[in-house]
Amino acid sequence: MLFLGLFLLFMIIPKEALAIYDPLSVPNNKYGIHIVDENDLENAASLVNSTGGDWGYVTMVMRKDDRNLTKWQKIFDQMRSLHLIPLIRLATIMQNDIWQRPDLKEASIWAKYLNNLEWPIKNRYVILFNEPNHAKEWGGIVDPESYANVVASYSAELKKQSEDFFVLAPGLDASAPKSFTTTDEETFLRAMLKTNPNFFDQVDGWVSHSYPNPGYRGNSNDQGKGTIRTFLWEKELLNKLNIFKNLPIFITETGWPHQEGLPANPTYFSADDIPPKILESIQTAWQDENIVAITPFILNYQSYPFSHFSWQKYGSNDFYPQFYAYQSLSKIKGEPMINYNKKQENVLGLNSSSSSDLTVEKKGENILNYLLSKSYSLFLSLTKFISSYI
Repeated sequence: MLFLGLFLLFMIIPKEALAIYDPLSVPNNKYGIHIVDENDLENAASLVNSTGGDWGYVTMVMRKDDRNLTKWQKIFDQMRSLHLIPLIRLATIMQNDIWQRPDLKEASIWAKYLNNLEWPIKNRYVILFNEPNHAKEWGGIVDPESYANVVASYSAELKKQSEDFFVLAPGLDASAPKSFTTTDEETFLRAMLKTNPNFFDQVDGWVSHSYPNPGYRGNSNDQGKGTIRTFLWEKELLNKLNIFKNLPIFITETGWPHQEGLPANPTYFSADDIPPKILESIQTAWQDENIVAITPFILNYQSYPFSHFSWQKYGSNDFYPQFYAYQSLSKIKGEPMINYNKKQENVLGLNSSSSSDLTVEKKGENILNYLLSKSYSLFLSLTKFISSYI
């Protein structure tokens, strides 16, 4: 009967069931880190999957001029092996210290490229560029109208390729003032919604850059805009704008820079002062039930302009104290829905470890996870199908 049940289950499972799932509907290890180089993946895993943790998050930037399928597939395969969930932020190319504005014609190219990659988990998290309320991030001008059109176009193209794409609008700089080169977040969002009132139907989550301002000198108990609780202020702002969609929150940039850097900057806190602030933030602000991931900026960046943000020491394999404080935090075993590649499906969902190293019990666990993933996808597909006739 068991084998008959499994056979019938496989028969009704669609060949490629597509639909994102709520990352908070499964056990979720919210701890993560922002990295700039794939050579830091092992250190990232030792940081975010420590102390009982598994399947933590990593934010990485993928540039337009770096769409190398072989390179990025290797990175994704390594993430799968290390049990890391990628949050991929798209980027254009920089010219004269200004990032090119995304081209609407590039939307289908990006979507096809990203769809050709085998992602580690079912949800494919894609962040559509960065802080567009800064002119330097958007072709030299602040243009919420074009931003609204870019998100609409890119979201549509991604979903056309696969509904497994979990589309995230870029984080905004909540501390940016009204000026010639920046605009404040509320003004930006109002103008964007005027152009595209359906904007929040085209994104699946909210990205926040919750930095402890002003001057990165804020404390972990500060409240409101421009603090580590900026994401809560942003939620209130969206409600003020009549946006009540319950968006899962991804804090992809946060943290305190330290004095130690190139050159030393005495206006920041010392490296020894930062661990208590991170620990207190985890215990208070970052306990919010809607937070999916927290990826402080940045694990390893030893040169200008972000050496003060680097968790790794200059010219060393050692780290500043905040690394060890974050590593010591008690974490949970994340259980995301795995995206089994073709090779793995042939052996009923074995992970990237050698099959000779896997016990029968482990194989059974992987088979069960595979079936649960496919069954959940089938449930979502059937729900959508039935609802279309009601």
